Amino acid sequence: MIAAQDLHTEFQFPQEADSQLSSDTDLEDPDGKNAKAGKGTAAKKGKKALGDKAKGGGAGRVPGLGWVNGHHQENGMENMTLFEVVKMGKSATQSVVDDWIESYKHDRDVALLDLINFFIQCSGCKGAVSGEMFRHMQNSEIIRKMTEEFDEDSGDYPLTLSGPQWKKFRISFCDFIAVLVRQCQYSIIYDEYMMDTVISLLTGLSDSQVRAFRHTSTLAAMKLMTALVNVALNLSINMDNTQRQYEAERNKVIAKRANDRLELLLQKRKELQENQDEIENMMNAIFKGVFVHRYRDAIAEIRAICIEEIGVWMKLYSDAFLNDSYLKYVGWTMHDKQGEVRLKCLTALQGLYYNRELSARLELFTSRFKDRIVSMTLDKEYDVAVQAIKLLTLVLQSSDEVLTAEDCESIYHLVYSAHRPIAVSAGEFLFKKLFSHRGPEEEGLPRRGRQSLNGSLIKTTVFFFLESELHEHGAYLVDSLWECASELLKDWETMISLLLDEPMPGEEALTDRQETALVEIMLCAVRQACECHPPVGRGTGKRVLTAKEKKTQLDDRTRITEMFAVALPLLLAKYCVDIDKVTNLLQIPKYFDLDIYTTGRLEKHLDALLRQIWEVVDKHTDTEVLEACSTTYHYLCNEEFTIFNRVDIARSQLLDELVDKFNRLLEDFLQEGEEPDDDDAYQVLSTLKKISAFHNAHDLSKWDLFTSNYRLLNTGLQNGDMPEQIVIHAMQCTHYIILWHLAKVSDGSSLKGDVVTLRKQMRAFSLMCQRYLNSINTTVKEQAFTILCDLLLIFSHQIMSSGREQLEPLVYTPDSSLQAELLNFILDQVFIDQDDDNNSTDGQQDDEASKIEALHKRRNLLAAYCKLIIYNVVEINTGADIFKQYMRYYNDYGDIIKETMSKTRQIDKIQCAKTLILSLQKLFNEMLSELGFNFDRSSSAFCGIKELARRFSLTFGLDQLKTREAIAMLHKDGIEFAFKEPSPQGEGSPPLNLAFLDILSEFSSKLIRQDKRTVHMYLERFMTFQMALQREDCWLPLISYRNSLQAGGDDDTMSVISGISSRGSTIRSKKSKPATASKRKLPEEENSCSSSDAVWMNREQNAQTPVMMHSPHLTSTVLRDPKKMRAEDSYTTGYTMPTEQHPHQPVPTQQQPHHHHQAAIDYNTQVTWMLTQRQQAEARQQQERVTMHYAKMRNHMQQAIRRGSGLMEDDEEPIVEDVMMSSEDRLEDINEGMDFDTMDIDLPASKNRRERTELKPDYFDPSSIMDDSVLNVSMY
Repeated sequence: MIAAQDLHTEFQFPQEADSQLSSDTDLEDPDGKNAKAGKGTAAKKGKKALGDKAKGGGAGRVPGLGWVNGHHQENGMENMTLFEVVKMGKSATQSVVDDWIESYKHDRDVALLDLINFFIQCSGCKGAVSGEMFRHMQNSEIIRKMTEEFDEDSGDYPLTLSGPQWKKFRISFCDFIAVLVRQCQYSIIYDEYMMDTVISLLTGLSDSQVRAFRHTSTLAAMKLMTALVNVALNLSINMDNTQRQYEAERNKVIAKRANDRLELLLQKRKELQENQDEIENMMNAIFKGVFVHRYRDAIAEIRAICIEEIGVWMKLYSDAFLNDSYLKYVGWTMHDKQGEVRLKCLTALQGLYYNRELSARLELFTSRFKDRIVSMTLDKEYDVAVQAIKLLTLVLQSSDEVLTAEDCESIYHLVYSAHRPIAVSAGEFLFKKLFSHRGPEEEGLPRRGRQSLNGSLIKTTVFFFLESELHEHGAYLVDSLWECASELLKDWETMISLLLDEPMPGEEALTDRQETALVEIMLCAVRQACECHPPVGRGTGKRVLTAKEKKTQLDDRTRITEMFAVALPLLLAKYCVDIDKVTNLLQIPKYFDLDIYTTGRLEKHLDALLRQIWEVVDKHTDTEVLEACSTTYHYLCNEEFTIFNRVDIARSQLLDELVDKFNRLLEDFLQEGEEPDDDDAYQVLSTLKKISAFHNAHDLSKWDLFTSNYRLLNTGLQNGDMPEQIVIHAMQCTHYIILWHLAKVSDGSSLKGDVVTLRKQMRAFSLMCQRYLNSINTTVKEQAFTILCDLLLIFSHQIMSSGREQLEPLVYTPDSSLQAELLNFILDQVFIDQDDDNNSTDGQQDDEASKIEALHKRRNLLAAYCKLIIYNVVEINTGADIFKQYMRYYNDYGDIIKETMSKTRQIDKIQCAKTLILSLQKLFNEMLSELGFNFDRSSSAFCGIKELARRFSLTFGLDQLKTREAIAMLHKDGIEFAFKEPSPQGEGSPPLNLAFLDILSEFSSKLIRQDKRTVHMYLERFMTFQMALQREDCWLPLISYRNSLQAGGDDDTMSVISGISSRGSTIRSKKSKPATASKRKLPEEENSCSSSDAVWMNREQNAQTPVMMHSPHLTSTVLRDPKKMRAEDSYTTGYTMPTEQHPHQPVPTQQQPHHHHQAAIDYNTQVTWMLTQRQQAEARQQQERVTMHYAKMRNHMQQAIRRGSGLMEDDEEPIVEDVMMSSEDRLEDINEGMDFDTMDIDLPASKNRRERTELKPDYFDPSSIMDDSVLNVSMY
């Protein structure tokens, strides 16, 4: 029998001890005196004293056994412990367990001691339980001792270590426990000693505050429980078999009945029942002692282990565990905050619902927790959502009535999820719900065709697709159903029959909307079969297909070609006037295997297809349909196939007819003296649309369309009454002409004069587009702008890259007027409020879709211009007008502007910085023009500019060295701008732009210390002495900017010192802790910072900031030794520089007085000397106060330490720790000896044992973390 976790650790259990299980589970005599007969010889030996087991140094040596003193024996040599054997994994688990059993039969105490140490070492503990501890110490004392021996410096232990070796160790660890119980199931586990010892140990360890003990022992206990469940299941089966044999023998007639056999069967059943009772007691002890506490542990991995194993128990031994008493733990844990634990709950339940016999016993659980499972389909963890959907699919299979219509609908819409595993799982649920149930009337239907079973299923799919109201996502629906319903979706024969055949009598025909949806689903299924990868937005890309998948792909493509080569002309003829259907149908030919037209003798069907395409082109003017026709011709006109000549002839005939018609209509349209009517304009527009659509994919250079289009555009400019759509398509067609001409020139297949011709055409067309930028029609202006941006980017200097120097004459650089017009277009058409946009379609200003479309169009226009900046086509400083809109239009264009800033910084850091400061200057000037020079610095306009400067500052990142030159140049331009304009109020008033320094101060934090001083010197070149003495509000920007340049000196010194100390600390021993680890800074550190400032001073006198000019040094009568100079004195560097004047640095003109030059300098020198003397006196007084305060603290702390135990006297270096962290890291010392559940406590890595004991007296006394070695450091 088993006792609870608070038992003696001699692992002897007194009979009067109370058990956690029940009153009938009290332990019997642990010495084995009253052990049952037949339970194994080990139970009869009783327990020996450890001293009696081995004499003469060979403790427990048994010839032929594999264990000596708890060490594995190989080839007669003592090698490894049990933990090391399992960790290495070289020996079979079966042989390792057999060797241990042999050792246990010889001397069970020594073997058990080795097994105990095995669990201790598997937890990562470096200590070991000795024989003396095993004999004299209690369970809690041993665990506390092992806790003290635990090395928690790293925080890792075998179960958390990464790498293949430790993953294999976890498997071997679990296998060892399972094999151990399996090999001991017939005798040893009933000896009331081995299992009692192991269960008591694991129960105690699972209650430890040390995570490693808790985690390892919980895993061991759960695997031990699983092994016992298997034993109990075998016993239950044997009992049932014995009972059946007994009943069969007893039911025989008396003459044939064997009484001896009946007695043997009764005796066997009695023994099996006793064994069953003992196993159930063991399982009860583990469940109540470990599982009940650890399933709600603070560590998610421990909770997951518990839930995973209880699922195994319920599945293996459902008679004992599949009831509400155990299911409630899984139901409760489905609300766990960690996805890992929720996932284990779902996988455990899947194993139960998969078995129909078990699922019938889950009705109460399902009704109680069904809503929670349904809600988990929307879990934030994708893996949990997938398993929740799979679980509901199993629930659906077990009973159709459990899930309501609302529950199913919440899963249906997930087939459109962007996460493919979720969508596939939802597709499987949808298929099971809608397509798996066949009525008796559906049996015997044909396999293919309109009247087949698939015909009704395809209709159901169409109905679902329409009811979901997500009509643009047919590809997502097909992809979701592909894995479970691919045969249905590949039944293109039935789909074609539904579209072409007339409905049977009594059959309801498909509506036009349903036919459109069916055509879309058919196209998506064709695409999925030929491309074999998910649609855009699902999956990470194309995967490599297996040989079987490639064969299936080729077979499907052949079927598609053979089937649709015949059916597609018929479908186009039926739906010729329907835009949506024709557009989708014309995309099918690009998935054809064109060789089949020749090998399958299908040329007549090809001719029929070409005739239908011609007819579609003739009847339609919709751009989408025309582009689909052009793309189909492009795919069919492939020179690699024998059908090329046939298709090329048809294409040429079509284009000849279109071009001739266009030229004829154009002559009539442009006749002088006649006013063109609307019918002529429509004819010209429709023909121009068709030519433009075909010119996109086909080279029409031989028809010489440039002259006609240029003439059309020129007439439109002169008359001003050209319809906008004609102008737009004429521009687009001319753009295609130039691009096709460029492609020929780039390939080298053109004639010698083609480059000159192309250059003339490109320049003339660019000038035409530039003139159209001033059109009154917004749509025309947008088209002209887009084409201009594309031309400037294509014909930029990068056209000569990759060895194409012969294209140098084509390089086109925009002049300043063109750049200005492009920029003005952006400012007028893009940076407008949503309510001011009057260009939405049909005047529906309140239509959200129209607003989104308009915003998308404006974003494209801005992106086109920003590309010109990024690729250095236009000047970078033109981006200033773009950057200044960053805050105002952040929601609409923030990502585009930020990316543009990032790219320009990569091109030229300095020029980018100058552009940023220019944008701020423009905003500042706009504010002055609006508010006047007496504006309020707390106004929203000024605060907005300052906030924009702060945002710009953040874009420079944390690496100050990389942006050093750029930031310095930014400050230089900002200072010059601030002092550029004199005060409108006359002399003595601040400059007009002085408030800009307040904005510029946002960038001061990006300056390194040397550059701050240089920038400060540069600032003083623009200042007069009177400016330095001003303290009025109007001078506050100058004061705050100077302070921002003077601040941070000490911080920089500290960073250097801390960097040096951190580098030096790498050579320390692991036992010592660097003093910089403390969160509190000691007074010694503060003093060392100031004392090392002389190094900075000597270094910075020779430092030169990039792009900054040397500032002249002001003369002073006060000179100090740099070694004695304090950090505070660095703030007066503008006035306490060396007296020697550099000969090559004249005094700036703005600092030269007009009269009495020498007298003015003497006066300035005297004032400077007085200011310096006052600062020195204040600093000395402050230093004296710090010294007195430190002396009092030092005396107090030394007295406190003398009262203590003299911490860390032998350490090489002092250990300074944070007080609060020390108290948290040692909760085990506070809690030791307390008898309560500590499942929610997870200890971080603790320090060495000496710290644990010596830092305990007073956790909140500052003196407890410092000793004389710390306090004896000299401050001075």
